[in-house]
Amino acid sequence: MPDRQIRVVDVFTEKALTGNQLAVVLDGTDLSSKLMQRIAREMNFPETTFVLPPDNPAHAAKVRIFTPAMELPFAGHPTIGTAWVLADEGIARGLEFTLEETVGPVRVRGVTENGRVVFWMTHPKMSFGEVLPHKQVAAAIGVDEDAIVHDVPAQFASTGNPHLYVALRDPGAVDAGVPDPARVRKLVGDHAHGIYLVAANGPGHLYGRMFAEDVSEDPATGSAAGPLGAFAVKYGLAERAAKVAIVTEQGTKMGRQGFIHIQLEYGESKDVPERIEVGGGVMPVLRGTLADFE
Repeated sequence: MPDRQIRVVDVFTEKALTGNQLAVVLDGTDLSSKLMQRIAREMNFPETTFVLPPDNPAHAAKVRIFTPAMELPFAGHPTIGTAWVLADEGIARGLEFTLEETVGPVRVRGVTENGRVVFWMTHPKMSFGEVLPHKQVAAAIGVDEDAIVHDVPAQFASTGNPHLYVALRDPGAVDAGVPDPARVRKLVGDHAHGIYLVAANGPGHLYGRMFAEDVSEDPATGSAAGPLGAFAVKYGLAERAAKVAIVTEQGTKMGRQGFIHIQLEYGESKDVPERIEVGGGVMPVLRGTLADFE
C-alpha cells in the first residue's frame, strides 16, 4: 500500500484543540472496509473519514465515515471537516460541491468570514419519531424528573442519524446529567445514535450535550444539530419564524467547547423545516502520512 496523506482538524470551533476532532485520510482507494475500521480504531477520534473517487463525476468525492467501532451512513462534523480539508488541499473545485455519503449526496458550501472559510452542509430530509415518558428518560440520564421541561416531550428525530432529544430547564441541569449505560441502551436500543440533552440559553442560543448509546460524550454533533434546531423551534426553545438562526454550544463540560450554527427555513409545515443547514469553523491541527500497512 502506498503512503497516504492524513489530515487532523478540529471542527465547529475557531480555536485549535477545542471542538470535535476528525482525521481525514485523503486517499482511501483500495482500502478494505476492515482496514478502514482498524485505522479509525487506531486514530480513536469520534470519527475518521476516507476520501474516495465519486461515483458521479459531477461530485467532488465519495466519503466513508467510521467511528472507532462502526461505519456511519452520515455524520455532521466529518462532513464539514472533510469538506474543509478537500477545499484546503485543492481537491474540490470551488467552495460549493457535493459529497457522496452512504445516506446519499450531501451538499456543502463554504463561506469566507473574517479571512477564514466556514463550511455549511445541507441536511437530508428530517422526521420526528416516537415520544418517551419523562420518568423513564430521567432515570436513564441521571436527573430528577422535574429537571425536564414538563411540556416538551422527549422525542426521537432524525435526518439520517436518529437521536433522542430531551429538553432540560437550564444549562446547569444539562451539565448535571450522568447517564446510566444499561438504562440508556434499553431506552434507545437500535432506535437512535444517542441522547441529546439541551436547554435554552438566551435568544437564539442553545446549550447541549450528546451521549452515544455507550454514554461516551461527543464534543460537537453536526448530525444531531439539524433535528435539534427543528425540535427547539417546534417546542418553543427557540423563536419560530420563516427563517431561523440558532447557535448551539456543545462540548464545554468535557473541555472541548464548540459552537454549531443552525439555519432553518420553513414553508407551509409548522414543524418540519423545508431546508436545514448546519455549519461551523474548522481548525487545522496536524498533517502526516499513514504507514504502509500489510
